Amino acid sequence: MKTFTLHMQSATQYIPVEHVTSFIGADSSGSFGILAGHARMMTALNYGLARYQTQSGDWYYLAFPGGILYFLNNNLYISSRRFLCDSDYQRISTGLMQQLLTEEESLREIKESLSHLEQEMFRRLWQMQRSGIHL
Repeated sequence: MKTFTLHMQSATQYIPVEHVTSFIGADSSGSFGILAGHARMMTALNYGLARYQTQSGDWYYLAFPGGILYFLNNNLYISSRRFLCDSDYQRISTGLMQQLLTEEESLREIKESLSHLEQEMFRRLWQMQRSGIHL
């Protein structure tokens, strides 16, 4: 069976995987698959899970917050801010959910901080206006 090489990369990681027989991912148009010899392509991957199979028949799962996929000359490049890779579906699903919850909590904290900053700015502007200082 023909194979290709998968190159997974983020800001802090690079993992090359040789002897990949298939890749299944999803973009805004839906799910798609790539086999060795596929035509050149590029797409933006959705947030979530993808998977690939090696020549040994083992499946591996990738979790990432979206990314760019580029296939050229039997080399598949996936670039993302970060990614998780595991052969255990349950473990990687749990990792992805934990990552999502952590990001949502960080986003909530940022929104809360911005709200406090906005309230403080309005309070100070109101005080300046009461004091007769005009902008």
